[in-house]
Amino acid sequence: MVKQTAGGQEMTTEPVKGFKDKIGKDAEKAAFIREVARQTFEKYNFQEAETPIIEYEEFVKGDNKKDEAVSDIFKLKDKGKRDLALRYEFTFQLKRVAKNQKLPFKRFQIGPVFRDEPVTGNRLRQFTQCDIDTIGATVKDQAELLAAFAEIMNALKINYTIFVNNRKLLNEIMEENGIKNKEEAMRELDKLDKLPEKEVFENLKKIKAEKLICIVKNPEEFFKKYPSYSEIDELKKYASLYGVRVVFSPTLARGLSYYTGNVYEIKSDIKETICGGGSYLVGEVESAGISFSIERMMAVSNTIIDIDKILVVSLNEDKKAIKLSMDLRKLGKNASVYFGKPSKALEYANSYGIKKVIFVGKEEVETNKIKLKNMLTGKEITLTIEKPEKDKL
Repeated sequence: MVKQTAGGQEMTTEPVKGFKDKIGKDAEKAAFIREVARQTFEKYNFQEAETPIIEYEEFVKGDNKKDEAVSDIFKLKDKGKRDLALRYEFTFQLKRVAKNQKLPFKRFQIGPVFRDEPVTGNRLRQFTQCDIDTIGATVKDQAELLAAFAEIMNALKINYTIFVNNRKLLNEIMEENGIKNKEEAMRELDKLDKLPEKEVFENLKKIKAEKLICIVKNPEEFFKKYPSYSEIDELKKYASLYGVRVVFSPTLARGLSYYTGNVYEIKSDIKETICGGGSYLVGEVESAGISFSIERMMAVSNTIIDIDKILVVSLNEDKKAIKLSMDLRKLGKNASVYFGKPSKALEYANSYGIKKVIFVGKEEVETNKIKLKNMLTGKEITLTIEKPEKDKL
């Protein structure tokens, strides 16, 4: 939508590309996913953290300035002309948050992050990230991270597969084959599930690393000769104790260069990865984390959000209608009052997916009886207006 301002200039009220409003069912689904994540994280004794959206630009960039996600940060300046940036994830902030915490320090965070990158498919420029990390993590702790995420996937009825690889393993393979530009080679290798093999091959050829294409096609048994494969093997073993299945993927590298050991991704029914993470260092401390965006989860979750709502319609009996709505809320029900004509009330209920309606008029007040109507089935239930029976609602 475009409007003319007083100065004659055009002003649009549409969201910026890559940013979206969430209202109605979308907002309800996002809130449900967020709550499932929060409750699961707390169940595993992760404690919640909240950090600023805006940080100093240099702190946001850290030591990984060449990473694609880091190069896509939103930059800004305040009135003091300080170079600032919007956070693109939560992990870099752990350098501050985890300081002086007793190890292992287990924290979770849920909130918006920002990336100034091309908008395609399920890739947005603002998304809500749900992230858990353990500072002072062993491979056994990594298995717990995957178990927590598997529990969330199951609760949201998502079809998923957890893939794992190890960056030390990739380094060993490249050392053995004389590949010098390891970081770039890893980034290209990681694109094999996104780009045609021929294109990845040509990109690897430019840095004399094309032999990797043949190497990663070997069966899993081939990779067991490398010392670092033992970390993958251990992760698979401990994940199985949680009832979680992990699949080895030799092309997986993840796009952020701070990962040091095991890396993991969760795939589902869309082409984009829905969860990702791995092991990394906070200072000199071995750590690990994994995260997902609520927006990606919304795209793959088969959960149907059905919030039970009641509309109390006042037919010139406002006092009784308001009291009834308050009584319904005390019983744990979602209720609101509509002041207007019955026909408009039904139209209103339908437009907002409110499936239960109660009319409160003179007759209902005199008889102390009300009828709760189910808008979907047409079925009516008689209740007492003074003390509505909870089990009938």
